[in-house]
Amino acid sequence: MADKRETNLEKDDTLTTRQGHPVTNNQSIRTVGNRGPATLENYDYIEKISHFDREKVPERIVHARGAGAHGYFESYGTVGEDPASKYTRAKVFQDNGKQTPLFVRFSTVVHGRHSPETVRDPRGFAIKFYTEDGNWDLVGNNIKIFFIRDAMKFPDMIHAFRPDPVTNIQDSQRFFDFCSSSPESFHMVTFMYSPWGIPANYRMMQGSGVNTYKWVNSDGEAVLVKYHWEPKQGIKNLTVKEANEIQATNFNHATQDLYDAIEKGDYPEWELFVQIMSDGEHPELDFDPLDDTKLWPEDKFPWLPVGKMVLNKNPENFFNEVEQATFGTGVLVDGLDFSDDKMLQGRTFSYSDTQRYRVGANHLQLPINAAKKRVATNQDGGQMRYETDQSSKQNPHINYEPSTIGGLKEAEQTGKEYTPKVEGNLVREKIDRQSNTKQAGETYRQFDDWEKDELISNLIGDLAECDKRIQDKMVALAEEADDEYGKRLREGLAHAEKSGSSKNPLGNKDSEKAPDQAIEKGHDADRY
Repeated sequence: MADKRETNLEKDDTLTTRQGHPVTNNQSIRTVGNRGPATLENYDYIEKISHFDREKVPERIVHARGAGAHGYFESYGTVGEDPASKYTRAKVFQDNGKQTPLFVRFSTVVHGRHSPETVRDPRGFAIKFYTEDGNWDLVGNNIKIFFIRDAMKFPDMIHAFRPDPVTNIQDSQRFFDFCSSSPESFHMVTFMYSPWGIPANYRMMQGSGVNTYKWVNSDGEAVLVKYHWEPKQGIKNLTVKEANEIQATNFNHATQDLYDAIEKGDYPEWELFVQIMSDGEHPELDFDPLDDTKLWPEDKFPWLPVGKMVLNKNPENFFNEVEQATFGTGVLVDGLDFSDDKMLQGRTFSYSDTQRYRVGANHLQLPINAAKKRVATNQDGGQMRYETDQSSKQNPHINYEPSTIGGLKEAEQTGKEYTPKVEGNLVREKIDRQSNTKQAGETYRQFDDWEKDELISNLIGDLAECDKRIQDKMVALAEEADDEYGKRLREGLAHAEKSGSSKNPLGNKDSEKAPDQAIEKGHDADRY
């Protein structure tokens, strides 16, 4: 017999408020008469609309547009032909066939959360490994190098690449103004203005840790290491024309491609390779191994396979998993360490600091970010905290360390600690071996003819609209990199007509015509 005190019948599929109150009318707010006005005590409406007003967290400053998937990393237990333990004591690499769950987020860098996935832009390639020793984040891009080598320049670089603060339109003159005055960027510019600047999708692009890290073994010995992901699906890139044709019909094509592939069981895979170098300055090289604008030559530092990644599960909720996923280059486990790479050092503070601002001080309590192992800290309070990190064996009154009456205690160090010697004056100086254009020339010579043609055409299209001083600087860098590269760029600019505007997405030289085309092609309509 029904309880006569029951006023709202509730079933398993009944809509409720976050307070657990059954919602009896989700169509109309409470008003004086059916025409209003509304009253302030509309609790159901106020809870609903106020949460809606806040349901988007601040978007990432960079890498705002993204897609993600779950999967696993399977270790080979070896680094090339050597046991992994020779180089690192990180458990994730030790055993053949060992699988570690992970989450990957792919992204574009410069533009906003709903920008097209066909833009000329680096792609982010960030992996969160849920290891038995806690989380490890490997945060990188699809291109193996970067525009700058010093973190001090990062905000200026992003400001120059993002839309103009007045017009809110990306401007290629701003881009080249920065790059022409930052010669270390020329290698990355060469990649970005070639078809490599527009990957066909996320499944068919390479990934890289970009920065130089260190591996440490049980004896406390370290080596320098770089990470490279190679897609087993092959590599595909797009020309401007091809990208524009795709964008005209679908500006979410890469997200859809990844989702659809996993949904139908065509699980994408990447093999992970590392390059290893002894820990030192390596004066025999014409570049500094910590310089992230440089590639390590493969003939001297071969790619050594260490495992593979398989993505086999789509997110159940995009916001909860992809949008709230947080990554940081400082998130390393025992056996992995930092190098003195200036960009890595700067990113290690910046990335995690950004996530504390964007998602909150307790972002690591969210399921997508939480370690899949025991966690016990003395951290307390902060916005959106919903559980304590204290151990069940811990005196709940003690949220500090050291303590003799039941607080948390330090872990025992097992592997020998790596203690590099650091010596020198504190200075603000550039590195000695810059070699800003040599590798750009090598990259240009390795391109196929069609890639060279696309590179030159894209550069001429955008540079033709730039200040002559900027053009001259870019031509000088190209000539320094490769005679043919420089000659083609110089001759192309000499014959190019400056007939448009630099206010356009990178590599889309005719985009400034779009506003007039919309008027010309638009169909008249009467008011209603």
